[in-house]
Amino acid sequence: MEPDDEAYKERPGAFPWPPVLFAGALAVGLVFGRLYPLPWPGLDDAPARALGYGFGIAGIALSAWAIVTMLQARTNIMPNRAAGQLITWGPFRIWRHPIYMAETLMMLGLAQVTGNIWFVIAAALFTVLVLGLAVLPEERHLEARFGDAYRDYKARSRRWF
Repeated sequence: MEPDDEAYKERPGAFPWPPVLFAGALAVGLVFGRLYPLPWPGLDDAPARALGYGFGIAGIALSAWAIVTMLQARTNIMPNRAAGQLITWGPFRIWRHPIYMAETLMMLGLAQVTGNIWFVIAAALFTVLVLGLAVLPEERHLEARFGDAYRDYKARSRRWF
């Protein structure tokens, strides 16, 4: 174990970055879309709108599935608190961070439905920031807390992107 592994056992970080980043990304899309509107490069027809709604609905469903799974496991949902249990079923069987994937899908769906390219840009920024501020610290936390069980799980699942 590295010297700071003990700190990561306690919790992944001190601040709940993911919900703040998601809210910030939505705000960036809304504000920049109003102040600096850019032309939508895609189509604006029924199939394109259906795709946008599909992304949004898939994001909401995936987020709900992940949250229900975490509640059933009686583990912590807040990303800045210690995990009480390693969850390897439900959407976590496939992806290690399904809620972040869901949030990105929601932003991309919103972009298509509204024709606001800033939501795509915000989704990309969200992805980069959540990786550095949440995903990597969470993975260090889970490895420090659950050891080989987490490493085995990590080998069988993939990150959300």
